[in-house]
Formats: sequence, C-alpha cells, structure tokens
Amino acid sequence: MKVAELAAKLDAKVLTGENGTDREIKGVYCCDLLSWVMSHAGKSSAWITVHTHMNIVAVAVLTELSCIILPEGIEAEEATVSKAAEEGIPILSTGLTAYEICCIAHDCGI
Repeated sequence: MKVAELAAKLDAKVLTGENGTDREIKGVYCCDLLSWVMSHAGKSSAWITVHTHMNIVAVAVLTELSCIILPEGIEAEEATVSKAAEEGIPILSTGLTAYEICCIAHDCGI
C-alpha cells in the first residue's frame, strides 16, 4: 500500500505535501523511544509516534521509513515539517489513536 492510500484510509492530513506519498508501506511500527525505533523498525515501515521535534525526521531517514504518522490530531512543529518535506518523508496527522491506526493498517494488509 502507498502512503497516499493509507492517508486516505486514516482520513489523515499530509502535513508535508505530496512529495513521498507514492512510497510503499511494508509494515507499521509504533514506538516513541527514538533509539528503539532506530534499532527495531523495519525498512519501509510507517512509524506512529507522538513526537513532533526534528529528530523524528533524522530517525525516519536513517531507518528508511516510508512515513511518520502522528495520532490524535497532533501537529508537528513547522521546522520538522519543513525538514521532512526536504527529505521526502511524508508526515501524516490523524485524529485516530495509535491503536486505531494499527487496526486499520492491519485490515489493509499491512
């Protein structure tokens, strides 16, 4: 499934524009401990986190993640959004909880 397709299923707002929304998602990882994400998230995964600072972009780039998903209507800091857009990492924001996001992703076969 592509990032844009999952964004539509989640009724998510793509904060970073269309760049990178054609990336393939091969898994989902939900964690807020950055060092844990770097050592455990699978390549091409969608990452669910409540963090909004610029370090999430660095983690996503290093681990080759497909996108970052912010649950519960969380908005990212403007500097984070700008850096993510520059790096081609889509950031999605949805009103759903992390659990609901995972359930939808599972139902979509991710």
